[in-house]
Amino acid sequence: MLGRRVEWHHVVPKSEGGRETVPVHPICHRTIHALVSNADLARHFADLETLRAREDMARYLRWIANKPPDFHAPTRKMHG
Repeated sequence: MLGRRVEWHHVVPKSEGGRETVPVHPICHRTIHALVSNADLARHFADLETLRAREDMARYLRWIANKPPDFHAPTRKMHG
């Protein structure tokens, strides 16, 4: 369930020619971009199920699952 704040994630980043967007929590949006580069999102993770199945993303989703809809925490950039 989404909270009051919603951001729109380009499934394939705009910088890689993407146009389709999906609604996501702001903290989830930041985490996606902290874990995965735009190039990798376009090449390997344009399918949301594939993105969710990444071990680091799956671990994050398990952690956030029981948090309130508008939960916020700092996000560190993790990809190089």
